[in-house]
Amino acid sequence: MRGCPAIRQLVVACVLWTAFVQAGFAAGAEPAQDLQVDPAPCVAAATANDDDKIITVCGALIDNERTARSDRIKALIARGGAYGRKDMTDRAIADYDDVLRLDPALADIFNARGELWRKKGDRPKAVADFGMAIKLNPEHPAARGNYKSLAQEVERLGVLKAVAGKPSFNCTTARRPVEKAICDSPALADLDREISAMNIRIIRETSNPAQVRALQREQNAFIARRNAEFGQPGYDLRQAMEERMQKLNTIARQ
Repeated sequence: MRGCPAIRQLVVACVLWTAFVQAGFAAGAEPAQDLQVDPAPCVAAATANDDDKIITVCGALIDNERTARSDRIKALIARGGAYGRKDMTDRAIADYDDVLRLDPALADIFNARGELWRKKGDRPKAVADFGMAIKLNPEHPAARGNYKSLAQEVERLGVLKAVAGKPSFNCTTARRPVEKAICDSPALADLDREISAMNIRIIRETSNPAQVRALQREQNAFIARRNAEFGQPGYDLRQAMEERMQKLNTIARQ
């Protein structure tokens, strides 16, 4: 071997090359495990409010196992918003569910999911989400407004349910045939109550005394005509009441 320096150099070169290649593979393998997906396309789509692109590119980000937790949350929020704007309510709720599993301290997302539950007609879940948003952020304006309006809506629905099928007058003292006919029909009873309520509201919102008197005379004339013409050939009670309601709605919009 002393007489073969070229052989010794070749052996050393081979050893060094082998070590370099192994180091290269080791160095290359480690970053591959830490490599994360670029969230820029999702961010750009969200900034441009391009819902179709948000669903596509943010969806790819969500589905990639290498996506960072913070980027996954942002992508889910963006896609949930896009689904919500497209009236794909169940998918939007599912995305917000995933967001809150990753970070249960996001008041904005509880409020957003509550609005979707309300849209679906699930008031208990909506109230729960609005309440949680307020618990996380007592000064959250949207959640506080949503909670208050939903509570008022539930109260109003409770009142409506209590008076459903009941007219504006007491059926136990009804004597006129037309009044008995209204009491016997839940639909006509509801319509009578709505007519009376709308008339009262219009009068209450009218400041001119002369106009108030004119409005009340018109309502009295409708009732007198209804009482007198009911049962006569050609008289349609439902049509007459619907026309009166339509007239009141027209006055209310003026």
